[in-house]
Amino acid sequence: MDRSERFHKIEALLGRHRPVSSAELQRELEVSRATLRRDLEYLRSRVHMPIEWSRDAGGYRLAQAGDGTEQPSHLTHLWFSSPEIHALLAMQHFLGNLDPSGVLAAQIAPLQDRLTALLGTAGADEAAQLRQRVRVIGLAQRAVEPKHFQRVGTALLQRKRLRIVYRARGTGNTTEREVSPLRLVHYRDNWHLDAWCHLRKGLRNFSVDAIQEAALLKTAAKEVSDAKLDATFGPSYGIFSGKQIRWARLRFTPERARWVANEEWHPQQRGRWDDSGHWLLDVPYADPRELVKDILQHVPDVEVLGPPGLRQEVGQRLEQGLRRVGAAG
Repeated sequence: MDRSERFHKIEALLGRHRPVSSAELQRELEVSRATLRRDLEYLRSRVHMPIEWSRDAGGYRLAQAGDGTEQPSHLTHLWFSSPEIHALLAMQHFLGNLDPSGVLAAQIAPLQDRLTALLGTAGADEAAQLRQRVRVIGLAQRAVEPKHFQRVGTALLQRKRLRIVYRARGTGNTTEREVSPLRLVHYRDNWHLDAWCHLRKGLRNFSVDAIQEAALLKTAAKEVSDAKLDATFGPSYGIFSGKQIRWARLRFTPERARWVANEEWHPQQRGRWDDSGHWLLDVPYADPRELVKDILQHVPDVEVLGPPGLRQEVGQRLEQGLRRVGAAG
């Protein structure tokens, strides 16, 4: 058995309210005396399990609490909290998929080693089990050309401008632009670049995977304050920005509310229950495109209460979908 299993078995054996001899522990765990000694010391010093040796009884036991009651399991300390495990494994997943061609291998390898060390603080066996038993699944992830990503990152750090050839998916048009990179954003498993576009003379957001060519320029990048960036991109829904912020008012059925009530659609959202058990959710948006897609995922268990323009757009998308399904049939 591996180390993690041994720890849990030790706790189970010592939790039987009787002293357990070294010989019995070695036999049950199938380990040497030296390994048993290391395991017990680890549980005492790192997990703070109150293991004590009783000379009179000739065995090990768990010390009881001051009031004589049994103490709760201490092996929960071997695990990570939800944010910790998500952050560590998401980083490993991200680094593993960032550079499939190996162009950035030299830069990524030290980061992978450091993450492995963090995951291994509970022991090498536990770290290996953790990676096998916990998965981080990326959905709709789009491949980024490594050389483009590296040039974007270099320009961002060196505060230089980029000349890019960019293909906008919304229109299908390809343009050549000069941009000042300001911030990289990893959103829904894809990379986006917040930048000042010198062609449009304003802040724009670019999908890094839609950059067809990228050249690092010697010209210094235009600086834009974090406050202005947050004011432009922060209040809107998703990655789409805009000056006029509106509020979507959504109502979910009691059945769907069991899921949606625990979701964060936007940091500034407002949610509440009505008297009939529906979940009412208000979220800010500037551009409705991404919000409409998320609303449609919950049809028919969601109703758009307002604004009228958003309600109309969701209705139009549904009608278009029904016509295409009908035409296919």
